[in-house]
Amino acid sequence: MKFYLLSTSHLTTKLWFCDEADYAVAMNYVAIAASKNKVSVIAFILMSNHIHFVLECEEKAAVAFISLFKEVYSIYRHRRYGDKEFLRGNDVDIQEVPLENESLERAVAYVQCNSVASRLCVHPTGYPWGTGSSFFNASLPKGKPSVSYTGRALAKILHSKLTPNPGWLIGEGGYVLPHSYVAVPFVESLFRSPARYQYFLDNSSKAKKSRDQIVPSFSDQLILTASLNLCHSLFRTNSIDDLSPSQSAGLIKQLHSRFSSDVAQIARVTGIPYRDVVRALESF
Repeated sequence: MKFYLLSTSHLTTKLWFCDEADYAVAMNYVAIAASKNKVSVIAFILMSNHIHFVLECEEKAAVAFISLFKEVYSIYRHRRYGDKEFLRGNDVDIQEVPLENESLERAVAYVQCNSVASRLCVHPTGYPWGTGSSFFNASLPKGKPSVSYTGRALAKILHSKLTPNPGWLIGEGGYVLPHSYVAVPFVESLFRSPARYQYFLDNSSKAKKSRDQIVPSFSDQLILTASLNLCHSLFRTNSIDDLSPSQSAGLIKQLHSRFSSDVAQIARVTGIPYRDVVRALESF
């Protein structure tokens, strides 16, 4: 068996996912890309400006998986937002995870705790966009079997005409529930017990990072909504792109003072260059 940790580079001036609809589509594309390339998904998480996967497969299949995922999601972005070549410059790091020294356990915990490190939840189970609640969970969400849908209805839900897996469960959120295709029994046997699983979560580098941060955090999607609302209420425009330099600086200061947003979050949510955000906050 070979295992790989796949991580995309962090987008700095835009978001992968602007709202829950984007996340739901991407959740479906994970299932589709995995089925199409016959890879076993061990764990994954979709963050607002980057994504992580732990896969069991050959390296060639891992490359094909992430390439297909980025391709179909980019097509979706183009159709919804008009983005062109949305992920062309987004690099992917693929590292083989050795089986010794509990490296695989640490890789899974690292992926699971990304949302905790970003202070979006206090435990991975509180984050829906990935495998956060898939392991050692006696209350997994119920879903409707994919075979109970007509082909047309399923294609509309999945945003794809690719053949679905008959074992998939479609949840109320309109996406394939991860536990219906992720290697849950394998992961639970790897950790052996809920207590040991929790130990690795508590001691992951991501969890430790979150404990060092005391400022409350708001999601990128909330900050994006707030940005547009502020544009309308303060500057009578519905687009950040229409702001003058002085108005952009005003928006930056509002986001920082009202939501404690840092430079990186403001830049990726608003699309305002990092150096301009720094300059505005330095003058604040």
